[in-house]
Amino acid sequence: MVKGRFRTEKDSLGIKQVPSSAYYGVQTARAVENFPISGRRAHPLFLKAFMYIKRAAATVNHKKKILPSPIARAITRAADEVLAGKYADQFPVDIYQMGAGTSFNMNCNEVLANRAEEILGGRKGEYRKVHSNDHVNMSQSTNDTFPTAIRIAGLMALREYMYPRLANLAKSLRKKGREFDKVLKSARTHLQDAVPIRLGQEFHAYAGSIEKCLANILEAEGDLHEIGLGGSAAGTGINTSRGFAKDVAQELRKLTGLPLRTAPDLRQAMQSQYPVARVMGELRNLAVEVNRICNDLRLLASGPMTGFNEIRLPAVAPGSSIMPGKVNPSIPEMVNMVCYQVIGCDTTVAAAVGAGQLELNVMMPVIMHNLMFSIQIFGNALEQLRVKCTDGILANKERCEYYATRTLGLATALNRYIGYSKAAEVAKEAARTGKTIIGVVRSKRYLSEKQLRKILAPKTMTEPGIPGI
Repeated sequence: MVKGRFRTEKDSLGIKQVPSSAYYGVQTARAVENFPISGRRAHPLFLKAFMYIKRAAATVNHKKKILPSPIARAITRAADEVLAGKYADQFPVDIYQMGAGTSFNMNCNEVLANRAEEILGGRKGEYRKVHSNDHVNMSQSTNDTFPTAIRIAGLMALREYMYPRLANLAKSLRKKGREFDKVLKSARTHLQDAVPIRLGQEFHAYAGSIEKCLANILEAEGDLHEIGLGGSAAGTGINTSRGFAKDVAQELRKLTGLPLRTAPDLRQAMQSQYPVARVMGELRNLAVEVNRICNDLRLLASGPMTGFNEIRLPAVAPGSSIMPGKVNPSIPEMVNMVCYQVIGCDTTVAAAVGAGQLELNVMMPVIMHNLMFSIQIFGNALEQLRVKCTDGILANKERCEYYATRTLGLATALNRYIGYSKAAEVAKEAARTGKTIIGVVRSKRYLSEKQLRKILAPKTMTEPGIPGI
């Protein structure tokens, strides 16, 4: 019944007022009242995944001759409209909601039912031609749609936000590795002088870490390809037609272009959200590595007068409200914070995945949010790291060379020729007097100039092999 700005709807708990203009219904209205928690809504890709599921289910149910053609067409048309960007404001359910995501599933069901009702000539809130549970939710449950949507949305997010940007960052670091290949500097271990290394070698190593992480995420995503849609309430397939699970997976493959397949055990796919935990764990591992690399970039660029100052990062903003001319490593600092957030999201996902009980994990909404949030902010941060930082890094060749000739680690190259003990004495004297290692060796006439040039050549000191042996 419509009365002014509101209409009256009824569910199993009784009667409730719903805004007349709303496409959502009574259960969504209850969720809005019950869960005014964060003001955050489901990620747009998650909504998109749910629309794919509802569309695919309607198509398969029609093919199975259990959903009349007009209703199936109306539901798929309504889903297509949402996929095209319409009615985005009609999904107000907070990410912190009743367990398993029933509120969000019903939000989707109600919006599609009411829009389909309109398409068939009815009015919102009547549910006479299209019912949110009987038709839109046919052959489904929150318990199998929500985890399936997490997998689909996660796969879409990885492709949109993560993979291209991660690959581009690795390429950027590789490019710098080649550009800096001839820049000799001092390595540091324990933050103390170590043997010489080429700046390019450091950057190639950073690229290698990113490439390994990308490969590991790609491997982990394979578990997300298995979906439990068709398991219905407890993984047993109750109220689904024979073959529904296989057919709906095939329809979803067509709609999404993703390599989805029905899980071999629908009960297991419903009980366990391990596939999400595995992908989230690899994102955490990536965060650990990216955080380390950003810390190195900040350290290498420190100064410029009182720090390492071996590289120069692009200046993106004034660095101080009080110190004129100060420029900070702002982009790596931002990425550090994003990495800490992703690590925290992984902790939340791990705890929530471990909270599954018997046939269902009721913590799926928070699992979904932390996965999607992590992928989006991390992917965006990686893009900014490349565009605003790594692409524009410059080498301070003079400072690098200065450290390379003065590092006490140079003494290591002498071990094979004058022995460890003498080399240690050379290093001690250099540290005590401020002379270079080369200067001390010359003064003691331990080696000829020809031997020194051969032993201390940049390539000789930074590649395997022993001159003359």
